[in-house]
Amino acid sequence: MIYIQEPSTPWEAVHMDWVTALPPGGDKSYNACLVIVDRYSKTPIFLPCHKDDTAMDTALLIWNRVISHTAFGTKLSFSTAYHPQTDGLAERMIQTLEDMIRRFCAYGLEFKDSDGFTHDWCTLIPALELAYQASIHDSTGKTPAMLEKGWNPKLPVDTLKKDLVDIHPTSSSF
Repeated sequence: MIYIQEPSTPWEAVHMDWVTALPPGGDKSYNACLVIVDRYSKTPIFLPCHKDDTAMDTALLIWNRVISHTAFGTKLSFSTAYHPQTDGLAERMIQTLEDMIRRFCAYGLEFKDSDGFTHDWCTLIPALELAYQASIHDSTGKTPAMLEKGWNPKLPVDTLKKDLVDIHPTSSSF
């Protein structure tokens, strides 16, 4: 068994893998998603893409969203299919992403919001990233955002709770 050294800072080491069994989504009919996970904070980045993208297409995705966001010094851990010597972090994140997509887009991966707009899985990616970054991770006991940035993001529900308390003092007990 190969020992994997734990990183000491966010974005020092990342894991990545692809989800390729997705229906076409977004304005460019994406049919895959590149999943990149920071090993230290467990922060995910989900990048809609095409399953037949070239190495150059993938490099540009990583450059535009990961390298420019996290600065340099990131180490990518490689493994082969079905031999995840990098501990399976990306594979577990893919399972989580697929579960989140199913829960938010249960009917044919599309739904209509209260204003009648139809969304597909691509339009939900930013919200899914935020939801995951604001969730306490079992292995760390903290949110990925807290480990990466030092603070937890404010979610829409946080403002709703405050408004409920302001409406009536006893509303917070419900």
